[in-house]
Amino acid sequence: MNNTVSKKINSTLKFVYSDNDSLSVIFHDNDLLMGVVGEFNENLKELEKITNTSLYSRGNSILIKSTPEQNETTKNAIQFLANQFINNGSIEKKDIISSIDKFMIEEKVKNKNVSDIIKTPKKSVIPRSERQKEYVRALRQSDIVISAGPAGTGKTFLAVAVGLTMLLDKKIERIILSRPAVEAGERLGFLPGDMKEKVDPYLRPLYDSLYDLFDFEKIQRMIEIGDIEIAPLAFMRGRTLKNSFAILDEAQNATDTQIKMFLTRIGENSKIVINGDPSQIDLPNKNMSGLSRSKKLLGHLKEISVVDFDHSDVVRHPLVSKIVRAYTDQEND
Repeated sequence: MNNTVSKKINSTLKFVYSDNDSLSVIFHDNDLLMGVVGEFNENLKELEKITNTSLYSRGNSILIKSTPEQNETTKNAIQFLANQFINNGSIEKKDIISSIDKFMIEEKVKNKNVSDIIKTPKKSVIPRSERQKEYVRALRQSDIVISAGPAGTGKTFLAVAVGLTMLLDKKIERIILSRPAVEAGERLGFLPGDMKEKVDPYLRPLYDSLYDLFDFEKIQRMIEIGDIEIAPLAFMRGRTLKNSFAILDEAQNATDTQIKMFLTRIGENSKIVINGDPSQIDLPNKNMSGLSRSKKLLGHLKEISVVDFDHSDVVRHPLVSKIVRAYTDQEND
């Protein structure tokens, strides 16, 4: 947290301890209070659940009632959320989860995460685990990054965020987002429309990441003029990607030959990112997947970074981490 933000939070929050195991957080800025509390007290309700405390919004304060230890944890969480609101103008559900996360709190105290923050036009994106920090640094420093891990670990989102900042800073000329057009266990049948309309459903998660980071109209304009290109993996054959940031998403559904083809597209002043979840292979023969093989073959090269995520890096709903852990344990058994 920089000094300006720290001073602002200190001047707008006051903490009053009572003898009956309660603690009041008094806000001198009503806009900040409303931002932390959330519409219909949604943020407080969520914070109540994950801290096992009772929280009440009264006038210009939030009353915390629990054990002294839990009260202190919740007080720190409210400070964290106030910081998020001042920085970003909004609070998301993942911020509430991060507000009690030991890693995030320690990072704030140590003030070591400033260089790892990805500042996009819509929000500041902060790595929420050690592996995410490692991944963001690899995205910035390495020519090729191969990452594997479960859903919700930020593989695609962080890569798109880094690529977008590089594009806006004119360090590259184009972002290329690609993924194999493989059905996820269902039969989609005949899809009407032109080629773009046929493949767009497969590429929707990539659009979602872009729209979460930048204005819809500006992203549409960048796609129209070719600054951002979203295409199926099959369209990459025969090309050389110069001054580009290329991401292959869902790479667990790409064959060994396809991943080799994508990696060898790299040209001057370009980066290539390969992301996938080895537990969600939708190919008819799971042994056809080339993701794990590419990690083994190329991980020793100094220009290539390999990052492996696990359930502890999941930043979606806390239940996602538990689901991933349960399936992983069952597979290991």
